[in-house]
Amino acid sequence: MIIRTIDHPAAAELAAIRPVVSCDDLYDRADAIDDVYRMIAERVVAAAEQGPAVYAVPGSAVVGERAVAAVRRQAQDRGISVRVYSGESFLDLVYLAAGVDPITHSVKIVNARDLPDPLIFDAALVITQVDRREVLADVAAGLGRVLDDDTAVVVLDRLGDDDETVITLPLREVTSFEPGPRTTLVVDAGPAGWYGLVTTNRVLRRECPWDRTQTHHSLLSHLIEEAYETVDAMRALPREAPGGDPDFGAYAAVEEELGDLLLQVVFHATLAREVGAFDVEEVAEMVRRKLVRRHPHVFGDVVAEDPATVISNWEAIKGDEKQRTSLMDDIPRAMPAIMRADKMQRRARSVGFDWADPGPVLDKVREEIAELAAAGSDPVASGAELGDVLFAVVNLARHLGVDPELALAGANDRFASRFRVMEEVATDSGRALADHTLDELDELWELAKRREAAE
Repeated sequence: MIIRTIDHPAAAELAAIRPVVSCDDLYDRADAIDDVYRMIAERVVAAAEQGPAVYAVPGSAVVGERAVAAVRRQAQDRGISVRVYSGESFLDLVYLAAGVDPITHSVKIVNARDLPDPLIFDAALVITQVDRREVLADVAAGLGRVLDDDTAVVVLDRLGDDDETVITLPLREVTSFEPGPRTTLVVDAGPAGWYGLVTTNRVLRRECPWDRTQTHHSLLSHLIEEAYETVDAMRALPREAPGGDPDFGAYAAVEEELGDLLLQVVFHATLAREVGAFDVEEVAEMVRRKLVRRHPHVFGDVVAEDPATVISNWEAIKGDEKQRTSLMDDIPRAMPAIMRADKMQRRARSVGFDWADPGPVLDKVREEIAELAAAGSDPVASGAELGDVLFAVVNLARHLGVDPELALAGANDRFASRFRVMEEVATDSGRALADHTLDELDELWELAKRREAAE
Protein backbone atom coordinates (compact mmCIF):
# COMPACT_ATOMS: atom_id res chain seq x y z
CA MET A 1 0.00 0.00 0.00
CA ILE A 2 1.26 3.43 -0.97
CA ILE A 3 0.16 6.52 0.98
CA ARG A 4 0.64 10.13 -0.02
CA THR A 5 1.98 11.26 3.36
CA ILE A 6 2.53 9.88 6.82
CA ASP A 7 1.94 13.36 8.25
CA HIS A 8 -1.75 12.79 8.99
CA PRO A 9 -3.43 11.04 11.95
CA ALA A 10 -5.34 8.62 9.72
CA ALA A 11 -2.18 7.74 7.79
CA ALA A 12 -0.22 7.23 10.99
CA GLU A 13 -2.97 4.97 12.33
CA LEU A 14 -2.94 2.96 9.10
CA ALA A 15 0.84 2.63 9.20
CA ALA A 16 0.60 1.26 12.73
CA ILE A 17 -1.46 -1.74 11.62
CA ARG A 18 0.12 -2.61 8.25
CA PRO A 19 3.21 -1.86 6.12
CA VAL A 20 2.93 1.23 3.96
CA VAL A 21 5.15 3.16 1.56
CA SER A 22 5.01 6.93 2.07
CA CYS A 23 5.59 9.48 -0.67
CA ASP A 24 6.99 12.07 1.72
CA ASP A 25 10.44 11.53 0.22
CA LEU A 26 9.14 12.81 -3.12
CA TYR A 27 8.16 16.13 -1.56
CA ASP A 28 11.77 16.57 -0.46
CA ARG A 29 13.22 15.64 -3.87
CA ALA A 30 10.96 17.62 -6.19
CA ASP A 31 11.50 21.25 -7.16
CA ALA A 32 7.81 22.01 -7.77
CA ILE A 33 4.52 20.62 -6.48
CA ASP A 34 3.47 19.47 -9.97
CA ASP A 35 6.62 17.35 -10.06
CA VAL A 36 5.56 15.74 -6.77
CA TYR A 37 2.19 14.70 -8.23
CA ARG A 38 3.82 13.32 -11.35
CA MET A 39 6.36 11.31 -9.33
CA ILE A 40 3.66 9.94 -7.00
CA ALA A 41 1.67 8.80 -10.02
CA GLU A 42 4.74 7.15 -11.53
CA ARG A 43 5.40 5.28 -8.27
CA VAL A 44 1.80 4.07 -7.98
CA VAL A 45 1.48 3.02 -11.62
CA ALA A 46 4.85 1.23 -11.50
CA ALA A 47 3.59 -0.74 -8.51
CA ALA A 48 0.32 -1.54 -10.32
CA GLU A 49 2.28 -2.96 -13.24
CA GLN A 50 3.71 -5.55 -10.84
CA GLY A 51 0.30 -6.51 -9.43
CA PRO A 52 -2.68 -5.07 -7.55
CA ALA A 53 -1.73 -1.84 -5.81
CA VAL A 54 -3.51 0.48 -3.40
CA TYR A 55 -2.89 4.21 -3.19
CA ALA A 56 -4.42 5.74 -0.03
CA VAL A 57 -5.00 9.39 0.72
CA PRO A 58 -6.52 11.09 3.78
CA GLY A 59 -10.13 12.17 3.23
CA SER A 60 -11.70 12.01 -0.21
CA ALA A 61 -9.70 10.79 -3.19
CA VAL A 62 -11.36 13.36 -5.46
CA VAL A 63 -11.18 16.52 -3.33
CA GLY A 64 -7.89 18.40 -3.44
CA GLU A 65 -6.01 15.26 -4.55
CA ARG A 66 -4.31 16.14 -7.82
CA ALA A 67 -2.05 13.13 -7.55
CA VAL A 68 -5.08 10.84 -7.88
CA ALA A 69 -5.98 12.51 -11.17
CA ALA A 70 -2.38 12.03 -12.32
CA VAL A 71 -2.53 8.33 -11.36
CA ARG A 72 -5.72 7.86 -13.38
CA ARG A 73 -4.22 9.56 -16.44
CA GLN A 74 -0.99 7.54 -16.37
CA ALA A 75 -2.85 4.29 -15.67
CA GLN A 76 -5.20 4.88 -18.60
CA ASP A 77 -2.23 5.53 -20.90
CA ARG A 78 -0.77 2.13 -19.88
CA GLY A 79 -4.05 0.22 -20.03
CA ILE A 80 -4.31 -0.31 -16.27
CA SER A 81 -7.78 -0.25 -14.71
CA VAL A 82 -8.36 1.98 -11.70
CA ARG A 83 -11.12 1.88 -9.10
CA VAL A 84 -11.62 4.92 -6.86
CA TYR A 85 -13.38 4.50 -3.51
CA SER A 86 -15.20 7.48 -2.04
CA GLY A 87 -14.37 8.80 1.40
CA GLU A 88 -15.36 11.58 3.72
CA SER A 89 -13.88 14.88 2.57
CA PHE A 90 -12.26 17.33 4.95
CA LEU A 91 -14.76 19.82 3.54
CA ASP A 92 -17.56 18.03 5.40
CA LEU A 93 -15.73 18.75 8.64
CA VAL A 94 -15.16 22.36 7.55
CA TYR A 95 -18.87 22.93 6.86
CA LEU A 96 -19.81 21.42 10.22
CA ALA A 97 -17.19 23.31 12.26
CA ALA A 98 -17.77 26.68 10.55
CA GLY A 99 -21.55 26.39 10.48
CA VAL A 100 -21.67 26.82 6.71
CA ASP A 101 -24.15 25.10 4.40
CA PRO A 102 -22.47 24.77 0.99
CA ILE A 103 -25.80 25.10 -0.81
CA THR A 104 -27.49 27.79 1.27
CA HIS A 105 -24.30 29.86 1.39
CA SER A 106 -23.37 29.09 -2.25
CA VAL A 107 -19.91 28.17 -1.03
CA LYS A 108 -16.91 28.86 -3.25
CA ILE A 109 -13.80 26.76 -2.62
CA VAL A 110 -10.44 28.26 -3.60
CA ASN A 111 -6.83 27.15 -3.37
CA ALA A 112 -4.67 29.45 -1.24
CA ARG A 113 -1.61 28.55 -3.31
CA ASP A 114 -3.32 29.68 -6.50
CA LEU A 115 -5.70 32.39 -5.30
CA PRO A 116 -8.03 33.66 -8.06
CA ASP A 117 -7.25 37.14 -9.34
CA PRO A 118 -9.56 38.96 -9.12
CA LEU A 119 -10.97 37.29 -6.01
CA ILE A 120 -14.76 37.39 -6.36
CA PHE A 121 -16.73 37.90 -3.14
CA ASP A 122 -20.16 36.68 -4.22
CA ALA A 123 -20.42 33.75 -1.78
CA ALA A 124 -18.88 32.29 1.36
CA LEU A 125 -15.22 31.52 0.66
CA VAL A 126 -13.53 28.32 1.83
CA ILE A 127 -9.80 28.85 1.38
CA THR A 128 -7.89 25.58 1.48
CA GLN A 129 -4.20 24.59 1.67
CA VAL A 130 -3.17 27.54 3.81
CA ASP A 131 -0.17 25.51 4.89
CA ARG A 132 2.63 28.05 5.29
CA ARG A 133 3.04 31.52 6.77
CA GLU A 134 3.88 33.07 3.41
CA VAL A 135 0.73 31.54 1.89
CA LEU A 136 -1.35 32.88 4.78
CA ALA A 137 0.20 36.33 4.29
CA ASP A 138 -0.70 36.29 0.57
CA VAL A 139 -4.27 35.27 1.38
CA ALA A 140 -4.63 38.01 4.01
CA ALA A 141 -3.31 40.59 1.55
CA GLY A 142 -5.74 39.40 -1.14
CA LEU A 143 -8.69 39.59 1.24
CA GLY A 144 -7.54 42.97 2.57
CA ARG A 145 -7.69 44.58 -0.85
CA VAL A 146 -11.49 44.43 -0.65
CA LEU A 147 -12.58 43.53 2.88
CA ASP A 148 -12.36 45.62 6.07
CA ASP A 149 -9.72 44.81 8.67
CA ASP A 150 -12.38 43.72 11.16
CA THR A 151 -13.99 41.17 8.79
CA ALA A 152 -14.51 37.89 10.64
CA VAL A 153 -12.36 34.99 9.42
CA VAL A 154 -12.91 31.47 10.75
CA VAL A 155 -9.60 29.63 11.10
CA LEU A 156 -9.78 25.83 11.19
CA ASP A 157 -6.88 23.47 11.79
CA ARG A 158 -6.44 19.73 12.43
CA LEU A 159 -10.17 19.10 12.15
CA GLY A 160 -11.24 15.73 13.56
CA ASP A 161 -8.32 15.55 16.00
CA ASP A 162 -8.65 15.91 19.75
CA ASP A 163 -6.66 19.16 19.53
CA GLU A 164 -8.53 20.65 16.55
CA THR A 165 -8.68 24.44 16.32
CA VAL A 166 -11.76 26.44 15.36
CA ILE A 167 -11.39 30.14 16.11
CA THR A 168 -12.72 33.37 14.65
CA LEU A 169 -10.25 36.21 14.14
CA PRO A 170 -10.58 39.67 12.62
CA LEU A 171 -8.79 39.83 9.27
CA ARG A 172 -6.09 42.10 10.68
CA GLU A 173 -5.03 39.36 13.15
CA VAL A 174 -5.18 36.34 10.85
CA THR A 175 -1.45 36.36 10.10
CA SER A 176 -0.71 35.88 13.80
CA PHE A 177 -1.96 32.29 13.49
CA GLU A 178 0.65 29.60 12.84
CA PRO A 179 -0.72 27.55 9.89
CA GLY A 180 -0.08 23.89 9.19
CA PRO A 181 -0.71 21.28 6.48
CA ARG A 182 -4.42 21.11 7.40
CA THR A 183 -5.27 24.78 7.90
CA THR A 184 -8.38 26.18 6.20
CA LEU A 185 -10.02 29.62 6.32
CA VAL A 186 -13.70 30.43 5.92
CA VAL A 187 -14.86 33.95 5.09
CA ASP A 188 -18.55 34.77 4.78
CA ALA A 189 -18.42 38.53 4.18
CA GLY A 190 -21.50 38.80 2.00
CA PRO A 191 -21.38 40.45 -1.43
CA ALA A 192 -18.35 42.74 -1.69
CA GLY A 193 -16.20 44.21 -4.42
CA TRP A 194 -17.72 43.92 -7.90
CA TYR A 195 -20.72 41.84 -6.85
CA GLY A 196 -21.20 44.03 -3.80
CA LEU A 197 -21.47 47.09 -6.04
CA VAL A 198 -24.00 45.41 -8.33
CA THR A 199 -26.07 44.17 -5.39
CA THR A 200 -26.00 47.52 -3.58
CA ASN A 201 -27.07 49.39 -6.72
CA ARG A 202 -30.05 47.08 -7.14
CA VAL A 203 -31.07 47.61 -3.50
CA LEU A 204 -30.86 51.38 -3.94
CA ARG A 205 -32.89 51.19 -7.14
CA ARG A 206 -35.67 49.50 -5.17
CA GLU A 207 -35.50 51.44 -1.92
CA CYS A 208 -33.96 54.91 -2.46
CA PRO A 209 -36.44 57.66 -3.52
CA TRP A 210 -33.82 59.32 -5.76
CA ASP A 211 -32.56 56.14 -7.41
CA ARG A 212 -36.12 54.96 -8.08
CA THR A 213 -36.86 58.03 -10.24
CA GLN A 214 -33.80 57.79 -12.51
CA THR A 215 -33.91 56.95 -16.21
CA HIS A 216 -31.19 56.42 -18.78
CA HIS A 217 -31.59 60.02 -19.94
CA SER A 218 -31.64 61.54 -16.47
CA LEU A 219 -28.31 59.84 -15.74
CA LEU A 220 -26.57 61.05 -18.91
CA SER A 221 -25.23 64.25 -17.38
CA HIS A 222 -23.78 62.23 -14.48
CA LEU A 223 -22.11 59.82 -16.91
CA ILE A 224 -20.48 62.70 -18.80
CA GLU A 225 -19.46 64.50 -15.62
CA GLU A 226 -17.88 61.37 -14.13
CA ALA A 227 -16.00 60.72 -17.37
CA TYR A 228 -14.51 64.23 -17.30
CA GLU A 229 -13.61 63.91 -13.61
CA THR A 230 -11.87 60.61 -14.39
CA VAL A 231 -9.87 62.32 -17.13
CA ASP A 232 -8.86 65.06 -14.71
CA ALA A 233 -7.66 62.47 -12.20
CA MET A 234 -5.74 60.59 -14.91
CA ARG A 235 -3.99 63.78 -16.01
CA ALA A 236 -2.55 64.10 -12.51
CA LEU A 237 -0.62 60.86 -12.98
CA PRO A 238 2.97 61.03 -14.25
CA ARG A 239 3.02 60.94 -18.06
CA GLU A 240 4.90 57.61 -18.03
CA ALA A 241 2.41 55.92 -15.68
CA PRO A 242 2.21 53.05 -15.04
CA GLY A 243 5.92 53.25 -15.78
CA GLY A 244 8.33 54.99 -13.42
CA ASP A 245 7.77 55.48 -9.71
CA PRO A 246 4.03 55.26 -8.91
CA ASP A 247 2.36 58.33 -7.41
CA PHE A 248 0.01 56.59 -4.97
CA GLY A 249 -1.67 59.86 -4.01
CA ALA A 250 -2.64 60.47 -7.63
CA TYR A 251 -3.66 56.84 -8.01
CA ALA A 252 -5.99 57.18 -5.01
CA ALA A 253 -7.87 59.92 -6.87
CA VAL A 254 -7.97 57.78 -10.03
CA GLU A 255 -9.36 54.86 -8.01
CA GLU A 256 -12.16 57.01 -6.63
CA GLU A 257 -13.11 58.47 -10.00
CA LEU A 258 -13.01 55.11 -11.76
CA GLY A 259 -15.38 53.86 -9.08
CA ASP A 260 -17.80 56.71 -9.75
CA LEU A 261 -17.60 56.02 -13.49
CA LEU A 262 -18.10 52.29 -12.95
CA LEU A 263 -21.23 53.03 -10.93
CA GLN A 264 -22.70 54.75 -13.97
CA VAL A 265 -22.10 51.63 -16.08
CA VAL A 266 -23.65 49.41 -13.42
CA PHE A 267 -26.62 51.76 -12.95
CA HIS A 268 -27.45 51.81 -16.67
CA ALA A 269 -27.16 48.01 -16.76
CA THR A 270 -29.51 47.79 -13.76
CA LEU A 271 -32.09 49.88 -15.61
CA ALA A 272 -31.73 47.75 -18.75
CA ARG A 273 -32.18 44.61 -16.64
CA GLU A 274 -35.57 45.87 -15.46
CA VAL A 275 -36.99 45.66 -18.99
CA GLY A 276 -35.18 42.43 -19.88
CA ALA A 277 -32.79 44.07 -22.35
CA PHE A 278 -29.49 42.97 -20.78
CA ASP A 279 -27.65 42.77 -17.47
CA VAL A 280 -24.20 43.83 -16.37
CA GLU A 281 -22.78 40.30 -16.80
CA GLU A 282 -23.97 40.30 -20.40
CA VAL A 283 -22.24 43.64 -20.93
CA ALA A 284 -18.99 42.22 -19.55
CA GLU A 285 -19.28 39.05 -21.64
CA MET A 286 -20.05 41.03 -24.79
CA VAL A 287 -16.88 43.06 -24.31
CA ARG A 288 -14.84 39.94 -23.56
CA ARG A 289 -15.98 38.28 -26.78
CA LYS A 290 -15.29 41.48 -28.71
CA LEU A 291 -11.74 41.60 -27.37
CA VAL A 292 -11.14 38.00 -28.38
CA ARG A 293 -12.52 38.57 -31.90
CA ARG A 294 -10.51 41.72 -32.43
CA HIS A 295 -7.22 40.23 -31.21
CA PRO A 296 -6.78 37.26 -33.56
CA HIS A 297 -3.01 37.72 -33.21
CA VAL A 298 -3.39 36.75 -29.53
CA PHE A 299 -6.33 34.32 -29.55
CA GLY A 300 -5.96 33.04 -33.12
CA ASP A 301 -3.30 32.39 -35.74
CA VAL A 302 -3.03 35.89 -37.26
CA VAL A 303 0.43 37.49 -37.14
CA ALA A 304 0.73 41.13 -36.01
CA GLU A 305 4.21 42.21 -35.03
CA ASP A 306 3.63 45.96 -34.58
CA PRO A 307 0.90 48.27 -33.24
CA ALA A 308 0.05 49.60 -36.71
CA THR A 309 -0.90 46.12 -37.92
CA VAL A 310 -2.96 45.56 -34.78
CA ILE A 311 -4.91 48.77 -35.42
CA SER A 312 -5.43 47.96 -39.08
CA ASN A 313 -6.74 44.48 -38.23
CA TRP A 314 -8.94 45.94 -35.49
CA GLU A 315 -10.59 48.41 -37.87
CA ALA A 316 -11.12 45.75 -40.52
CA ILE A 317 -12.74 43.35 -38.04
CA LYS A 318 -14.83 46.15 -36.54
CA GLY A 319 -15.96 47.19 -40.01
CA ASP A 320 -17.16 43.66 -40.76
CA GLU A 321 -18.98 43.46 -37.42
CA LYS A 322 -20.77 46.75 -37.91
CA GLN A 323 -21.27 46.25 -41.66
CA ARG A 324 -19.72 49.63 -42.46
CA THR A 325 -19.94 51.07 -45.93
CA SER A 326 -17.27 53.62 -45.01
CA LEU A 327 -14.49 53.97 -42.47
CA MET A 328 -16.15 57.23 -41.47
CA ASP A 329 -19.28 55.36 -40.30
CA ASP A 330 -20.11 55.02 -36.57
CA ILE A 331 -17.85 57.90 -35.47
CA PRO A 332 -20.27 59.80 -33.19
CA ARG A 333 -21.07 63.33 -34.33
CA ALA A 334 -21.65 64.20 -30.68
CA MET A 335 -17.97 63.67 -29.86
CA PRO A 336 -15.94 66.81 -29.10
CA ALA A 337 -14.73 68.08 -32.46
CA ILE A 338 -11.03 67.63 -31.67
CA MET A 339 -11.55 64.02 -30.57
CA ARG A 340 -13.69 63.32 -33.65
CA ALA A 341 -11.04 64.76 -35.96
CA ASP A 342 -8.38 62.60 -34.30
CA LYS A 343 -10.50 59.45 -34.65
CA MET A 344 -11.29 60.15 -38.31
CA GLN A 345 -7.62 60.65 -39.08
CA ARG A 346 -6.69 57.41 -37.32
CA ARG A 347 -9.28 55.54 -39.35
CA ALA A 348 -7.81 57.00 -42.55
CA ARG A 349 -4.31 56.02 -41.43
CA SER A 350 -5.41 52.38 -41.06
CA VAL A 351 -5.62 52.14 -44.88
CA GLY A 352 -2.46 54.15 -45.51
CA PHE A 353 -4.00 57.58 -46.15
CA ASP A 354 -1.52 59.55 -44.04
CA TRP A 355 1.88 61.19 -44.09
CA ALA A 356 4.84 59.17 -42.87
CA ASP A 357 6.35 61.85 -40.60
CA PRO A 358 5.46 65.25 -39.04
CA GLY A 359 7.36 67.38 -41.61
CA PRO A 360 4.73 67.46 -44.38
CA VAL A 361 2.00 67.88 -41.77
CA LEU A 362 3.68 71.01 -40.43
CA ASP A 363 3.85 72.31 -44.00
CA LYS A 364 0.13 71.62 -44.29
CA VAL A 365 -0.55 73.64 -41.14
CA ARG A 366 1.38 76.58 -42.62
CA GLU A 367 -0.57 76.22 -45.88
CA GLU A 368 -3.92 76.27 -44.07
CA ILE A 369 -2.88 79.34 -42.03
CA ALA A 370 -1.98 81.14 -45.26
CA GLU A 371 -5.41 80.26 -46.71
CA LEU A 372 -7.04 81.56 -43.52
CA ALA A 373 -5.19 84.86 -43.89
CA ALA A 374 -6.30 85.09 -47.52
CA ALA A 375 -9.95 84.55 -46.55
CA GLY A 376 -10.11 88.08 -45.19
CA SER A 377 -13.10 89.19 -43.15
CA ASP A 378 -15.68 86.94 -44.81
CA PRO A 379 -17.06 84.99 -41.80
CA VAL A 380 -18.17 82.00 -43.89
CA ALA A 381 -14.87 81.63 -45.73
CA SER A 382 -12.73 82.35 -42.65
CA GLY A 383 -14.79 79.90 -40.58
CA ALA A 384 -14.17 77.14 -43.10
CA GLU A 385 -10.46 77.95 -43.33
CA LEU A 386 -10.11 78.12 -39.54
CA GLY A 387 -11.69 74.66 -39.34
CA ASP A 388 -9.09 73.41 -41.80
CA VAL A 389 -6.33 74.93 -39.65
CA LEU A 390 -7.66 73.20 -36.55
CA PHE A 391 -8.02 69.89 -38.40
CA ALA A 392 -4.43 70.16 -39.64
CA VAL A 393 -3.20 70.97 -36.11
CA VAL A 394 -4.95 67.86 -34.79
CA ASN A 395 -3.16 65.88 -37.50
CA LEU A 396 0.16 67.39 -36.44
CA ALA A 397 -0.49 66.52 -32.80
CA ARG A 398 -1.18 62.90 -33.78
CA HIS A 399 2.09 62.68 -35.70
CA LEU A 400 3.96 64.13 -32.74
CA GLY A 401 2.44 61.52 -30.44
CA VAL A 402 0.51 64.18 -28.54
CA ASP A 403 -3.15 63.89 -27.53
CA PRO A 404 -4.59 67.15 -28.96
CA GLU A 405 -7.43 67.24 -26.42
CA LEU A 406 -5.00 66.95 -23.52
CA ALA A 407 -2.60 69.40 -25.15
CA LEU A 408 -5.34 72.03 -25.41
CA ALA A 409 -6.50 71.24 -21.88
CA GLY A 410 -2.94 71.84 -20.67
CA ALA A 411 -2.82 75.14 -22.53
CA ASN A 412 -6.12 76.13 -20.90
CA ASP A 413 -4.73 75.32 -17.47
CA ARG A 414 -1.57 77.34 -18.12
CA PHE A 415 -3.58 80.30 -19.36
CA ALA A 416 -5.83 80.22 -16.30
CA SER A 417 -2.85 79.93 -13.94
CA ARG A 418 -0.98 82.83 -15.58
CA PHE A 419 -4.09 84.98 -15.68
CA ARG A 420 -4.61 84.47 -11.95
CA VAL A 421 -1.05 85.70 -11.38
CA MET A 422 -1.84 88.82 -13.43
CA GLU A 423 -4.93 89.45 -11.30
CA GLU A 424 -2.97 88.98 -8.06
CA VAL A 425 -0.19 91.36 -9.16
CA ALA A 426 -2.73 93.94 -10.28
CA THR A 427 -4.62 93.69 -6.99
CA ASP A 428 -1.38 94.06 -4.99
CA SER A 429 -0.60 97.23 -6.95
CA GLY A 430 -3.98 98.73 -6.06
CA ARG A 431 -5.18 98.90 -9.68
CA ALA A 432 -7.91 96.84 -11.31
CA LEU A 433 -6.78 94.68 -14.18
CA ALA A 434 -9.18 96.49 -16.50
CA ASP A 435 -7.37 99.79 -15.75
CA HIS A 436 -4.13 98.57 -17.31
CA THR A 437 -3.13 99.30 -20.88
CA LEU A 438 -2.52 96.46 -23.30
CA ASP A 439 1.25 96.97 -23.05
CA GLU A 440 1.00 96.79 -19.25
CA LEU A 441 -1.08 93.65 -19.49
CA ASP A 442 1.56 92.11 -21.77
CA GLU A 443 4.18 92.91 -19.14
CA LEU A 444 2.07 91.23 -16.46
CA TRP A 445 1.66 88.21 -18.72
CA GLU A 446 5.41 87.89 -19.20
CA LEU A 447 5.87 88.24 -15.44
CA ALA A 448 3.42 85.39 -14.90
CA LYS A 449 5.31 83.21 -17.39
CA ARG A 450 8.62 83.91 -15.61
CA ARG A 451 7.10 82.96 -12.24
CA GLU A 452 5.73 79.78 -13.76
CA ALA A 453 9.14 78.86 -15.18
CA ALA A 454 10.79 79.48 -11.81
CA GLU A 455 8.47 77.09 -9.97
